[in-house]
Amino acid sequence: MYYAIISEDVPDSLRLRQQARPDHLARLQALKDDGRLLVAGPHPAIDTPDPGEAGFSGSLVIAEFESLEQAQKWADDDPYVAAGVYQSVTVKPYKVVLP
Repeated sequence: MYYAIISEDVPDSLRLRQQARPDHLARLQALKDDGRLLVAGPHPAIDTPDPGEAGFSGSLVIAEFESLEQAQKWADDDPYVAAGVYQSVTVKPYKVVLP
């Protein structure tokens, strides 16, 4: 089943994001390589695809896991969590309807 991992950043998280980004992306690449990643990306803090110094306000990952517990464990182990980028992370089941 798919699960949505919805994360909210701490204020002024850009520097923390930049430091942890390579490890964060490596984990996402592993999901993609396994054919389990539906979509992943950050939420720009301002209404533009390249927010520059404004940074990001959070992230969304939708990926396939065997259970909610497994998805939660994956989210808890995110390098952005360890680096203090996220102030909160919500994991919930997700049903693909379209396309």
